[in-house]
Amino acid sequence: MTLPSLTEQLHTLLALPSVSSSTPGRDMGNRAVIDTLAGWLEAAGFAVEVMPVTPCGHKANLIATKGTGPGGLVLAGHTDTVPFDEALWSVNPLALTEKDNRYYGLGVCDMKGFFPLAIAAAQQFAGQVPTAPLVILATADEESSMSGARALLEHGRPAARFAVIGEPTGLKPVRMHKGVMLESVRITGHSGHSSNPALGASALDAMAVALHELLALRADWQQRYRNEQFAVSTPTMNFGYISGGDNPNRICGCCELQFDVRPLPGMTVDTLRAEIDARLSAVDTLHNRLTIERLPLMEPILPFEQPADSELVRALERLTGHAAESTAFGTEAPFLQQLGMQTVIYGPGDIAQAHQPDEYLALDRIQPTIDVLLKLIGECCYS
Repeated sequence: MTLPSLTEQLHTLLALPSVSSSTPGRDMGNRAVIDTLAGWLEAAGFAVEVMPVTPCGHKANLIATKGTGPGGLVLAGHTDTVPFDEALWSVNPLALTEKDNRYYGLGVCDMKGFFPLAIAAAQQFAGQVPTAPLVILATADEESSMSGARALLEHGRPAARFAVIGEPTGLKPVRMHKGVMLESVRITGHSGHSSNPALGASALDAMAVALHELLALRADWQQRYRNEQFAVSTPTMNFGYISGGDNPNRICGCCELQFDVRPLPGMTVDTLRAEIDARLSAVDTLHNRLTIERLPLMEPILPFEQPADSELVRALERLTGHAAESTAFGTEAPFLQQLGMQTVIYGPGDIAQAHQPDEYLALDRIQPTIDVLLKLIGECCYS
């Protein structure tokens, strides 16, 4: 099999829809993307392993390896995209469109577009025997549940010394990001006629107190925790959704609040949840005719930090000419780090173009990315 050109690879990958979403009606598998990448990488001399993530196998990871032994480098990315509204695009989101010195299409920036660049860099060593393994890793469901990355942890693979994740960072290395916690507070009271408050127990009244407590906790965290290397230097807590009651003349019997917490590196999920629960227990004391539950909406994504003096951080700073930075968005980096790899995020796109109509990748970002990956592969796997 002859490998398609870089442009043909991009076109093929974008034409294979692989939306992952917490909304079942929008959620898709990624198997077509995985099987396509597997075929190309096998033809390029990689040993290919497809790791099912779901029982039926419609979602899977791909671990493609060339070489054996300790050490080595993983070039990683996710194969899924966010949902899209085609009516808001000026081009076909499921096709590669070139205009204005840019490639447009769903996932071209975040982040299917990274795979052809990684393959192009790896192909420069075709016919040479690596001294340490080179791995190209493709995962499922990064945009929703992180189930692909969690499956890697369960299986303890892949193993290497270094990992680079090709998320959109504007050609600058990123060595830390905040975590992501999505939580829900559900208060259940007793409905009744609004003419007599004693006939019920208002979940909405209790939620007002809960909100007051959580706002106070947010302010407390922002006093106690700070990292000036982030653009938003404190942890954040965003109240994104609230629902309760059904009519103005009925006492509210149930109310739910959903919120997002973005902890800094060094903050632990267990400690944060314990502090949230302590605040909510005060509400429970004041409103003893109600039940208050805090429920996670998803497994958290941990904060990530790769030490500034790490070998991989220094290598990418040297190769790119940029000091390593931080970013606000979450990635699979903490999962790869837990597998024992020094991990840095580095990719050609910009996060400002991700998750929106007319997502694009500037053409002048492509060759610099390949050049950096080429040098890194040479240093890590062929020296």
